[in-house]
Amino acid sequence: MRGYRYRMRYPPPWWPANEPWPPVRGSRRWRGHRARFLQRALVGLSFLLLLVTLGAQQLLSWIFGGFPLPARVPPVLGAFALAIVIFGFVSFAMRRFGLPMGDIVGAANRVAEGDYSVRLSEHGPLSLRTVARAFNSMTSRLEKQEQQRRHLMADIAHELRTPLTVIQGRLEGLIDGVYPRDEARLGELLTDTRMLARLVDDLRTLAHAESGTLALHKEPTDVGILLHDVVRTFADEANARQVAVAVQSAKDLPLVDVDPLRVREVLTNLVANALHHTPAGGRVSLTPVVRSKELVIDVADSGSGIDAEDLPKIFDRFYKGRGSRGSGLGLTISKNLVEAHCGTIRAASQLGQGTTITFTLPVSSAG
Repeated sequence: MRGYRYRMRYPPPWWPANEPWPPVRGSRRWRGHRARFLQRALVGLSFLLLLVTLGAQQLLSWIFGGFPLPARVPPVLGAFALAIVIFGFVSFAMRRFGLPMGDIVGAANRVAEGDYSVRLSEHGPLSLRTVARAFNSMTSRLEKQEQQRRHLMADIAHELRTPLTVIQGRLEGLIDGVYPRDEARLGELLTDTRMLARLVDDLRTLAHAESGTLALHKEPTDVGILLHDVVRTFADEANARQVAVAVQSAKDLPLVDVDPLRVREVLTNLVANALHHTPAGGRVSLTPVVRSKELVIDVADSGSGIDAEDLPKIFDRFYKGRGSRGSGLGLTISKNLVEAHCGTIRAASQLGQGTTITFTLPVSSAG
């Protein structure tokens, strides 16, 4: 009866319509069903034993045809003894191979029905133990991915609810006359809608990057030019914040075969974070260096730094540090974009001394 509950997903035609299926373990219906199953199994095994006995008797007659057995040992008794040996071997083989395989089939049916918490005990021959170990590893990954999917859906709903609530409140205020219908209020609504659109774009980019379907349009690129373009983009904001943003030693850099728009997006996210966490009078520096067929780019700031316990979490989805006003997706997207280019990204920080984000791009495939 092991695994029987999960092998038969639908009741047989003769099952009463008002009875639950599968039957509840320990109930009267379950005990009667189990008794009938055991009776049928016993009849089948008895018939099998009879066939084995007759076959063993014929086999003995062939083997000992020229060598008659002692008079005190009837041929039927010898055949029965051989049948018992064969039946014992078959029973051992079934317990050795059949039961572990039945457990695997039952567990696979449970996974097919969405139960990722099932685990197999590793017993039986080495091959089946290997299968059980691989099965447990697969279900562990599936369970983790399912949890991440549920958390992601909850996080997305939370992140979308905030800007939508703000937009709804401002529109209701305009309609009810609480706010004046002037360009300033319309500008605030436009800013909120742009923030919402940016969040949706970030979610789409993240989904493509994590699923491996993100299309990269690579071409030989001078990363030094990209660095200077990003610095010029943030020039007005940097001056308003009184923060110096500069590129250090970006001369004689090799061409790198990358997607310039995606690399620019990475640099934009890193510089925006650095500017936000750097006080007036601070600095943000971008330093590219070629090391061991890799282009290493450091984005360093002299800001407040990150706690040691928070540092491993900064690349997680929707993680926000103290005072963060973004969506919590910038660093996650940057990490996925860098890894899509077969690069790496890491962070180092000390409280009160600033943070350095370092990412690498391979130059071996440069044009």
